[in-house]
Amino acid sequence: MISLDMAFAGVWDNRAAQERANSQDLRAGSAVLPIWRGKPQIGPDGLAWVAADAIALRHAGDTWLYLGRHAGQARFAADISAWEPDGLDTAALAMFADPTEQHYPGALEGTRFAELRLAMTELTPAEAALASTGRAVFNWHRSHRFCAACGAESHMSMGGWERHCPACGAKHFPRTDPVVIMLVAQGNRLLLGRSHGWPEGMYSALAGFVEPGETPEAAVAREVQEETGITVHDIRYLGAQPWPFPNSLMLGYLAQARDDQITLDDELEDALWISREDLLAVLSGERMHPKPARKGSIAYAMIRHWLSGHV
Repeated sequence: MISLDMAFAGVWDNRAAQERANSQDLRAGSAVLPIWRGKPQIGPDGLAWVAADAIALRHAGDTWLYLGRHAGQARFAADISAWEPDGLDTAALAMFADPTEQHYPGALEGTRFAELRLAMTELTPAEAALASTGRAVFNWHRSHRFCAACGAESHMSMGGWERHCPACGAKHFPRTDPVVIMLVAQGNRLLLGRSHGWPEGMYSALAGFVEPGETPEAAVAREVQEETGITVHDIRYLGAQPWPFPNSLMLGYLAQARDDQITLDDELEDALWISREDLLAVLSGERMHPKPARKGSIAYAMIRHWLSGHV
């Protein structure tokens, strides 16, 4: 119910899963999205697609992902992370949200590789979904090169949607990690937290991974109690957002606090209660602390809906 104002929650015309096995035959005439180290190529009007014979794609090798069909055209993403730009700021790549941008030599003027966290609100819902899918699947391939069954190096297949092991025949599929993200309310106040390494002053909804054998609702209660010492009840599902940083599905919840004494653990740098009035002042720019969650995120969407009384 809150998907309209979240990035990455859109859909494109057709994932065309039935075409993945023979997708290499569809490359001629297709549109390809170059992705460099998690950054999609973006232009003045959204994603900057290229033709399948574009020079930049020589860096991709076989690392192509068939995304399906959109606007009457076959769509691929290609990972060109092997390209090394001149004067690369390697320290910036490790930042929470890398502000640097890279331009491929000879690419159209105005195109650049940009951090998706910072550019997600520039894209249409379909474009954001296409870019986030490409980023998430390539993240998975980079961290799953070797077969979990026998240890041999596996290879991409099925248009990038599987990895096959030539040694033992095992098949491996892209994984998505379920994460609960929750607004914790008590009367006129919300509980917000700050993780280590976040941009200065930024606070957001609490979040944590769902553990094996655990329902999302149980994960909400456990994570809030572990991180802040607060117990919750009346846990209600609000909506979900794919989040390719690196491979998560964010499951949004609203929970009511039974108490308000904060006891931090090592996972959070800080947590605080903030009133509805102060939170409105934060979002309007009248108050500079704390800084709000980033626009386009499910946390920002949930906070806006809570403030408007919709949840």
